Amino acid sequence: MDVEEDRESPFDDEASDSTDEDNEDGPGHESFKEEEVALPPDFEWLEELYKEDDGDGDLAVAAVSGEKRSYAETARMFKLRRNLDQLDCFHRQKEHDVQKAREELKLCRQNIESVLEQRENLEEKMEEQKAADNSVAVFRTRAQHKLLCQKLQSEEELEGHINTELKQQELELSEVEVELGRFSSLRQEVQEEERAFGVLKKQKATKRLQQKRKASQHQQLRMQHLRDKQASMLKKEEAECQRKIEEGRASRKVAAKYLKETIKSMQQQEAEKEQQNRELLEKRMQAVKSLKSNIAATQESLRVNQSRARAKAQKEEQRQRQLRESLQAEGFNSIQHMYQQKQLEEMQRKQEQLEERQKSKRVEIVEKILQEGPLVESRKRNPPPTPKLSLTDKYPSLRRAREKLLHYLDRRPPTATEERAAIQLRDFSSSSSASSDVDDQEESTNQEEDHPSLSDSLAEPEFSGLWDQNYKKLLNEKTTLEQAEVKQEEPAMAIGKLNLPPKKVLEKELKGPPFLSKPEVILFKDFELGKTYKKKIVLTNISYITNHCKLLGVSTHLKDFITINFDPPGSLSTGMSCDTQAVFQPMINEDLEGEVRFASAVCPFSVPVRCTIKKCDMKVDNQFIDFGSHVVGQTVSWTITLTNKGALASRFSLDTSACLSPETSHVQMASHVSANTSQETSSPNTTSDSQSSSVSMGTGKLQAEEESQELSEHPGPGAIPETCVSTDVDAQMDQSNSDFGDISLGNVKEGEIGPFESIRLEVIFTPTIPGESKLDFHIRFSDLTSKPIPIQVKGVAVSVPVWVVQPSIDLKICMFDRLYQDSIVVQSRASTALKLTFEVCPEMRKHMEILPKTGFIQAQSRFKAQLKFLPRISLSKDAMELFDEDTGVLEVPLTVLVAGQVKPVPFTMQAVVTCSELLFDRAQVDFGFCSVNQSVRSSVRLTNTSLLPQDFGFLGVPDFMEVQPNDGFGTLLPQETLEVDLIFSANKAKEYSFQLHCKSGINRDFPVTCQAVGVRPPLQLSHSLVQFGATAVGDRSTAMLYLTNHQTNHQTINHQNQQPAPPVTKDTMAPPRMFSFSLPQPSDLSITPSAGRLLPGERCLIQVTFRPRLLDDDIREEALRLFLRAKLLREKELERSRQAELEAKKDLPVETSKGKKAPVIPKNSKVSDVPQTELLTESPEPADIQPGSEHFEEARASLLYSFTQRYSEHTVSCFVSDGDPPEEDLQAQPAWSSFNTLYLQLQCPTVQPPLVVTSNNGHKSIDFHQVAVGEKVVKRFTVQNISKESLDLRSSVLDVHGPFSLLNALRCIRPGETHTLVLAFSPSLEKKFSETLEVRCQKMTLEMTLRGEGVLPAVTCSHPGGLLDLGYVLEKESTLHVLKMQNSSAVAVGFRVQLASLCPSRPPGGADGVASLLGRYSGSQLQPTVGTQNLSGLSVFSVLPAEGSIAPGQSQDLMVSFQPDHPSVCYSDRMTVELRNKSVVCVLDLRGAASSHNMYLCGGDPLTVPIESLLPPLITAQPQITESEVMEKPTIPVLVTLRAGYSGGAINPAVRELQVGSIRSTQPSKKSGEFHWENVASLQQQGFTVEPSKGIVETGHKRTVTITWSPHSGYKPYEVVQTCVPLTLKGDETNVYRVTLMATLSSAAD
Repeated sequence: MDVEEDRESPFDDEASDSTDEDNEDGPGHESFKEEEVALPPDFEWLEELYKEDDGDGDLAVAAVSGEKRSYAETARMFKLRRNLDQLDCFHRQKEHDVQKAREELKLCRQNIESVLEQRENLEEKMEEQKAADNSVAVFRTRAQHKLLCQKLQSEEELEGHINTELKQQELELSEVEVELGRFSSLRQEVQEEERAFGVLKKQKATKRLQQKRKASQHQQLRMQHLRDKQASMLKKEEAECQRKIEEGRASRKVAAKYLKETIKSMQQQEAEKEQQNRELLEKRMQAVKSLKSNIAATQESLRVNQSRARAKAQKEEQRQRQLRESLQAEGFNSIQHMYQQKQLEEMQRKQEQLEERQKSKRVEIVEKILQEGPLVESRKRNPPPTPKLSLTDKYPSLRRAREKLLHYLDRRPPTATEERAAIQLRDFSSSSSASSDVDDQEESTNQEEDHPSLSDSLAEPEFSGLWDQNYKKLLNEKTTLEQAEVKQEEPAMAIGKLNLPPKKVLEKELKGPPFLSKPEVILFKDFELGKTYKKKIVLTNISYITNHCKLLGVSTHLKDFITINFDPPGSLSTGMSCDTQAVFQPMINEDLEGEVRFASAVCPFSVPVRCTIKKCDMKVDNQFIDFGSHVVGQTVSWTITLTNKGALASRFSLDTSACLSPETSHVQMASHVSANTSQETSSPNTTSDSQSSSVSMGTGKLQAEEESQELSEHPGPGAIPETCVSTDVDAQMDQSNSDFGDISLGNVKEGEIGPFESIRLEVIFTPTIPGESKLDFHIRFSDLTSKPIPIQVKGVAVSVPVWVVQPSIDLKICMFDRLYQDSIVVQSRASTALKLTFEVCPEMRKHMEILPKTGFIQAQSRFKAQLKFLPRISLSKDAMELFDEDTGVLEVPLTVLVAGQVKPVPFTMQAVVTCSELLFDRAQVDFGFCSVNQSVRSSVRLTNTSLLPQDFGFLGVPDFMEVQPNDGFGTLLPQETLEVDLIFSANKAKEYSFQLHCKSGINRDFPVTCQAVGVRPPLQLSHSLVQFGATAVGDRSTAMLYLTNHQTNHQTINHQNQQPAPPVTKDTMAPPRMFSFSLPQPSDLSITPSAGRLLPGERCLIQVTFRPRLLDDDIREEALRLFLRAKLLREKELERSRQAELEAKKDLPVETSKGKKAPVIPKNSKVSDVPQTELLTESPEPADIQPGSEHFEEARASLLYSFTQRYSEHTVSCFVSDGDPPEEDLQAQPAWSSFNTLYLQLQCPTVQPPLVVTSNNGHKSIDFHQVAVGEKVVKRFTVQNISKESLDLRSSVLDVHGPFSLLNALRCIRPGETHTLVLAFSPSLEKKFSETLEVRCQKMTLEMTLRGEGVLPAVTCSHPGGLLDLGYVLEKESTLHVLKMQNSSAVAVGFRVQLASLCPSRPPGGADGVASLLGRYSGSQLQPTVGTQNLSGLSVFSVLPAEGSIAPGQSQDLMVSFQPDHPSVCYSDRMTVELRNKSVVCVLDLRGAASSHNMYLCGGDPLTVPIESLLPPLITAQPQITESEVMEKPTIPVLVTLRAGYSGGAINPAVRELQVGSIRSTQPSKKSGEFHWENVASLQQQGFTVEPSKGIVETGHKRTVTITWSPHSGYKPYEVVQTCVPLTLKGDETNVYRVTLMATLSSAAD
């Protein structure tokens, strides 16, 4: 449709709108024009519905007048329905608003009532508080009352506002109901028209259903025809199969005839073979006779060789002795030197073992290669069948069936987006009415300056990494999804976007956006960077009302590239259009998608925008090439065409890699199946649009070889592993690799293809090997967005008429000088007899023969020949090129010459030739010196150098020899080495020389020469074998034996390697012998004594102790195992929790969709994304687990609980000297002889301990550490019965005078039970203590070591002791004094604080005070230990803490508090600090005074007794005190006595001090107090002086007032001067003290 035609349609809409307005003025009157008007764009489907009608020409039933209905009337019906629906919706909204306002008003009134009720309650409460004169509560209730009044006022205002809104909503609702009443008649008319329209739609649907049924019937007929055709083909195949069966029967009859002839020939051959066996037996008998003569000669030569060997051995022994003597003389350790030589020999032996293992590995490799050979040949002979193209692809039903089959075979399940896209694509391709308008793209070449493209400016990496392939995969997935979305959206946009949710405007339903865009998608295709593109868009109002259009903007990611030029046109009637322009300035080389958003009066809408870069779109005309069947040697070529349908050039290369990715294999199958369907159903435009990719990575050029190498070195994440590929696919891969040489590519293997160009590629088939040949190659492109195109090529090569059935004859493993035979079967498919000639290469004619050499093969039959193989020792020299001497592999090429055939038939013979030798690692065994009481073992290594197993056995073994294992008989596997133990037991003290013979299964003899010397040692053990009983871990077993020097005179042993001994006389005694036991390390054994000296005839008691224990290395390994198990359990727990969280997240959308509340994930929950290896700690090294650590003890306990049994044998050497060291140097090492060494064999069985310690980390020692003398420390340890029997526990007796004691009794414990032993340590002396406690049961004794140390405590106090005055305090207040206790000892010391007032030994009821008053009260200075106490019964003095413990070197603060409850100056108490051992640290006398006022006066003489009355003061109610009574408050008397001294004619004035203080109080008070003396002048007249006479006292301070008296001039001796002066103290109250001063003169001052 042109733009001009679109602009004419709005006038008609304006006319219809004007008629609608007139209709609203007069309800029920219709004023539409009878003439037909143009329909809006969203009603174009009505016109299509008219066209599909068969000629009726009407969409509804004829009206009453009989006239036909026009298009405009039908459109008017839908428009009226839309308007009525909109009015109904507006009416429902108004009703909802009125109901909501009424509910809010109701809720507001309820709130007002509740607030009023609360206010009334508060007012009542306020009256009650006023009556109770509680001002604080009144103020609080008044504040609450004020808040409630404010809340009530706000609620009343809200009520008025809601009431106003409710009235407004009810008014609007009534207006809407009036409008609904006006359109009631019009509603009935619309309903009738809709019913008529529905009837017509049902008729059309019925007609379409009938058409579809007819089409399905035709389809069923076609399917039936196809099934009949397949049935006929099956019948033909059955007939062909029956014919082949009959031919097989005939061929079997012919074969039976030839079989009889073959049997006869075989019988003849057997007779000949029997004759040959007889001849061979005679030859063997002659060989045995010659062997006997050779054995006799060999024995003679062996005797000569043995004598020579003995002489040589003597010389070697003498040389070694001289070497040891020289090393000892030089100060070197000869034993260490010999040990080093043994280590070197052991290293050489290990090196030989390594070489033998390498040889065995090479043999295994050869065996695997030989085993793979027949498999490869079988694949060559039986290639997999070639899939044939079905001829039924022409039928769409069969095509759909094949698509379903391929979909089932596809391993990758299709996504929901792909399924929807496929459905939309099929619907779109099948619909003939869908069409899309292609808009012209206006392209302006206003390019200001040439900017380089982004792809050229960016730097490319030298090597592509894994991220590139991941990115490619993401691009491919995104491209596939976007293609599916495009396919899904295009049919929707072509139909007019009717799939949008319907909207109701003016009682009519609007489906889709209110404005129609032309074009529907703003498409900028194949853009280039630096250019500017412009696109014109026309927006047409297709709604039923006057609408406006407003630009909201473009997508966020498109704002930098697209600019919209839009002038708002104002209100647009239905059908009116407006123009806008989109300007696109690309700055990045990427595909862009978004939308341009607009707003309208009905709803917002958007226009999609799509910008695509230049891309490559590669296609080939054929992806499957079948050359058919061709004879070997023929050359056939095929040409395929590669076409680029895109606008971007790219380089291509042909990659013959056989490994296909999942994407390429999927494309290959899809292209092969749906090649015809894609050409029929998809147009060029649709194909190009659907294959456009979303992202382009530039036009970088990559070589095909580099790309294939990168793909092979860096496989992508989607690559298929070998384990995921089936065996059939592997066989096809191997077959394709093996037949790669028959199919080759042409000269054009790489190049560049430009935009919209085509290139022809050539594939050549040259068969050389019979069978099916395959080649799978890919056409790869430098453009990363273009997927490789797979090409499959296959062809069948027909072989020659004669072939060998088994082209590779494998004789397996053969030995030298032994005969092996096999059959060669030749098959012929020719129709005539042919002459065959077998040829053997000249190098193998001495070792191989084929009989017969020439023969004739009948037509379509077989011919058999006999292959004889007898390998000689000279095979490596005769056939150097065919035989590998290192591996023993022999491969001989053989040929069969056929008469009349130019190409011979090749086949091969394969075998592995090996020898039959058995080798000893040494030819001579020297046992050395052997005691007659001991046995000597020497090991030799017997190696089978053959590749076949061989039997062996030692024959004719002497009585004093023993061969193990299995008494010298056994079988050696190929290349196996067996360690054979030769055990020599001397029965006499003499020299031995003999020979052992080992024979193989083929009667080959391999001798070993042995020699030894038997000796008798000077010392002898009472037992050479000690068998300990079953000993539990942690227990001990002891054995006693004797070591005896049985020599009584000087006996010597003369050997060939020793110097002759001097003559022996009767007086000469045998020398003493020194011995030393050498224990293996580490071991659980101990020998006491381990060394000593024995005189001739003396005997020594030897004690052997066996203490089994767990090795530290085993404990560390167990600890590591437990740690790894715990780590694995934690990982499983984390994985289980992670899976639970994932399942919870998966279940979350399902629950929310059902309306349930979604589970709230707490903020503190942490889901860790880091690997399990970062969350968990790394496993420690075994060396890092130290004894005593937690892991070590846990592992030790685990081993004890899981311990079963352990058996070990130890051989202990006892070295015996030749005598005492020389007298010149007694410190020198005595001479030792190795043949005098004794050996003690110990058999040590270990069992699980029935009793284990479970406390103290399993340690069997209890350390009480340092304990203060006099204190008692209790510790416990627990034992558990881990056996299956009940144990009766008993213990040893501890020292009754010692510090250790067992506090509880032992009992019988059942299996699995535990028992706790309570031990106490109470030292009485300052020293260290240690003792052993044995806990016994029936099967073991558990030893516990008890240790402890007694220490004297040393504790000091910061106060030296004596009086501690806490001063004055206001009554009912307290003061605090801190004492510090210092512990300078090395142990913790416990202490306790005692107050005399709280001591239970104090006389009750103040009896001590009464006694003081009645008895010993003689002076004013008496102060009792416990003075005045509180009237409330609480202690006036308190100490915190009352008891505790002080750590070593630490201190403890004691807080002494004084809290009186009434005024008094007689508060006192005694505090005693003592330790737990009853030693006293310090004794303090506590003093304190209390006053009711903050100012006090202290000092002067006491006027009352220091103890208050026993009767408590009478507490009465205080009446109201007037101000006059306050002024008349009685004074407080104070007496101050002064005595002046007279000596030497001089008078010393008397001086007394009074303290005026101000008490610091917690209550708010004045900062300071005042005092002043009255009548100071009168005092001076009598000789009294007061300094100061007045002053100010700060809070918490004291001030001293000094009173001095000197007699005046008229003073009479012994006269008492007395005066009274008031002292006024002003603080919180004013107190007046009446101070009486009494002065006298005495001869001596007191």
